[in-house]
Amino acid sequence: MSDEQRPDDDDGDAGTGVVTRTKPKTKKPSLYKVLLLNDDYTPMEFVVHILERFFNKGPEEAMKIMLHVHQHGVGVCGLYTYEVAETKVTQVMDFARQHQHPLQCTMERE
Repeated sequence: MSDEQRPDDDDGDAGTGVVTRTKPKTKKPSLYKVLLLNDDYTPMEFVVHILERFFNKGPEEAMKIMLHVHQHGVGVCGLYTYEVAETKVTQVMDFARQHQHPLQCTMERE
């Protein structure tokens, strides 16, 4: 059989292709700090409860963060991806409003 008559040879280069695999480069998502802001009206016990309930802090760590917020005006509750941080802020704000406390919770990029 001549080269012109081979059925598997469309353009004369059969079997000479190179297969390469590319690894997708994934970068880590940006992290956001969820912050509690101090006010003169929200009880300290309520802030501790927020930290335990929404940020899974133990009683000692929650107390430490609450005191930091009280003394410095602001404190970090945790680092999260954007969507998680946004959800935590919303949960805290909604819970505080339901209990008629003016507690403020925000997020900022790490």
